[in-house]
Amino acid sequence: MSGRRCLGKNSDNGVQMSTRLAIAALLFMMVQAVFFGIGAIILLATPLKDRAAELMPFMIAITIAISLPVSWWLAPRLRARFWNSSAPLSTGDKLLSDLS
Repeated sequence: MSGRRCLGKNSDNGVQMSTRLAIAALLFMMVQAVFFGIGAIILLATPLKDRAAELMPFMIAITIAISLPVSWWLAPRLRARFWNSSAPLSTGDKLLSDLS
């Protein structure tokens, strides 16, 4: 109970932020794995494979930098309260629903 008080004096704002952060942290690992795989294929399946050992750390840093905002953006969309909502979809959500 004291953990919630630290996040925002037991307000909805603090709890929502904590939930979003937890979802984003779990999601980050999966998004990072996908971007890492894409980057590894690009490095190893192109003429860049000769310099793969030198470029791999940069590729990892770039995929981390990309994965952080992507997972933060996706986290609220994975909350259970949004799955059966009749609220209008945002442009990004419409794009994602069209892809699936």
